[in-house]
Amino acid sequence: MLETSARLLKLLSLLQVRRDWTGADLADRLGVDVRTVRRDVDKLRSLGYPVNSVPGVSGGYQLGAGAELPPLLLDDDEAVAVAVGLRTAANGTVTGIEETSVRALAKLEQVLPSRLRRRVNALQEHTISLTPSVATVDSATLTAIAGACRDHQRLRFPYAGRDGDSKRHVEPLGLAHTGRRWYLVAWDVDRQDWRTFRVDRIVEEPTLGARFVPRDPPDEDLASYVSRQLTVAPYTYKAELIMHAPIEEVERRTSKTSVHLEALDGGRTLLTAGSPSLEELGLWIGLIGVDFEVVSPPELAEHLRVLGERFLNAASSVGRPGGTPPPR
Repeated sequence: MLETSARLLKLLSLLQVRRDWTGADLADRLGVDVRTVRRDVDKLRSLGYPVNSVPGVSGGYQLGAGAELPPLLLDDDEAVAVAVGLRTAANGTVTGIEETSVRALAKLEQVLPSRLRRRVNALQEHTISLTPSVATVDSATLTAIAGACRDHQRLRFPYAGRDGDSKRHVEPLGLAHTGRRWYLVAWDVDRQDWRTFRVDRIVEEPTLGARFVPRDPPDEDLASYVSRQLTVAPYTYKAELIMHAPIEEVERRTSKTSVHLEALDGGRTLLTAGSPSLEELGLWIGLIGVDFEVVSPPELAEHLRVLGERFLNAASSVGRPGGTPPPR
């Protein structure tokens, strides 16, 4: 009996981790045969868990939505992570979930063991939040997009972009969060290309459309792709520089949302960044504090030459009458 109960708990945990499971996959993970999986699923149903099944060779099992939320199976670290996440959400960048987060946290803390409650409280008591002024997004919009990404459903929404308002029809791939903003990576059906959308510029909650067959993503590393889009696409000038420092050092001196970095041989790093002006770009590069070479654009190299002469003239004028530079 104890062995059966433990297996039921493990089965429930597996169903909560992934949306769809085949009977063979579950049997392999539980170390039993497919017939035993079917019996265990029937036992979960008798206990009130809504486990849906699809018959046939390609069929499987899915934990459905029921009238009551089934209890979640969390280990210590997962429980602490959920509690901290709910507390953070009360003052986060997603609007509409602050009060809900507080209610959910109150329920969770009622069942937290005292040892875990102390961990959560200690973290909360000794942490301060310097909340920046950032654009917030509606929680309903985020959940609608996330569900469409999961279920491969097209989305339609009005979008307030840099070039004005437009209606967009997309096949969503995934969401990215930079810490300040949320972005949606999607295939734009009308423009026949991949696009990155700021979620806070989606004017209304998206409308769900037909299902689609997922395309090959624009990059195997979606985070790297979003980083390139954010650092280059919106700007007039795209700069490529070879930094004479390892990628770890350049990462410490820059922001992930302002540059895209690639490690090169010899302890060097290829840096890609965008800017609306050469003047701003030149000053920013100097502030990184690392020797570098300009790969492109050529006008940046000329601007840096002029800027360097200006700085040299200013430095050589120190101590001279009237602050004039020496004759050349």
